[in-house]
Amino acid sequence: MADSWTGEAIAEVLKRLIAQMGRPAAYLKDAGSELHKAVDLLGASRLHSLSIDDLSHAAASMLKRYDQNHPAFERFVSACGRVSGKLKQTLLACLAPPTVRTKARFMNVHRLFSWAEQLLQLSPAGGAKAGSLLARLRACLDELPTCKDLIKRFRGAAQGLLECQQILKTQGLCHDTLAQCEPLIDAMPTATVRQEFHASLAVQLETAKRLGRDDVGLPISSDAIASLFGVAKRHGVGQTQDAARIALRLPAFCGAPTREEAQEVLAVRVARQHKLTAEFTSLSKQRREVLGHPERLENLSRSQGSAHVELLPSPKKRSNHEAIATISMDCENPWGPQWGCRDDLVLIENTGPPDMREAALTS
Repeated sequence: MADSWTGEAIAEVLKRLIAQMGRPAAYLKDAGSELHKAVDLLGASRLHSLSIDDLSHAAASMLKRYDQNHPAFERFVSACGRVSGKLKQTLLACLAPPTVRTKARFMNVHRLFSWAEQLLQLSPAGGAKAGSLLARLRACLDELPTCKDLIKRFRGAAQGLLECQQILKTQGLCHDTLAQCEPLIDAMPTATVRQEFHASLAVQLETAKRLGRDDVGLPISSDAIASLFGVAKRHGVGQTQDAARIALRLPAFCGAPTREEAQEVLAVRVARQHKLTAEFTSLSKQRREVLGHPERLENLSRSQGSAHVELLPSPKKRSNHEAIATISMDCENPWGPQWGCRDDLVLIENTGPPDMREAALTS
């Protein structure tokens, strides 16, 4: 682990590892420039090994080259940010867009386009009753409806890539899996993405042949490696609707569990967990229900179960908050402990500069 890495630093680490364990058959790496440089430096030192490009990063790079400079892309991303601000902290919070980080944006940007497509399906053509949730939703859509052409275009390019990834990540790249991906690649509507992806898989298959893996499957995904370094999975978000679910997990952070407690947890059935959490209101639960069934949009305004957790926000004025009990600030001895008899006064002279004649009294 290090705060930052350079190609030279990675090459030096790999040299030490090679000295202990031997030269690897291949490097499975993402699209980072530091890793590319490290592999080149090792090749110059006669420690060359084959390189395998991670499938997810390769596909993200293709989408980036295809859509990053599209005139409507930045308008779409900006509109998503404004829609998010309008939906959060409202009854429609479950429809807020997923978080997509700025760095390596195209690794997960397809989630944003999928969300936008589903959200626009909640607003069919025709009028909306005043005051209804549909009317409130339309008021939050900002410029998103004007990006329909871009959404359709991107989804068409990304859909085939995602379906091929599902096959290749689990089975590896070989002749059989490539044959399964061929119809999906041919169905991609964008010729540039289709041709580049096909060429990339052809290069990877040549690497598989050189490694003798073209019949059994070449691993071309770094997901399993990344999971070894603790890929964090969020078990709840800081929204009001998920407070009950977060509270369920708080005991797990309270001290080290005993073996008996661990045995009790292992004995809890999944069905029992689902029964317990089914009555909690959850953003994830609402999102799955509404995006999958647009006709249930108006159901968001209905109460869902009783509250098991009460949020106590910090009030600006304590006196206006009924839940805060009045705490008396009085005490029997406001002056603190007495160190001597108060009847005996001691005169301390010369307590100030020479030109001062005042004296101080203390008990």
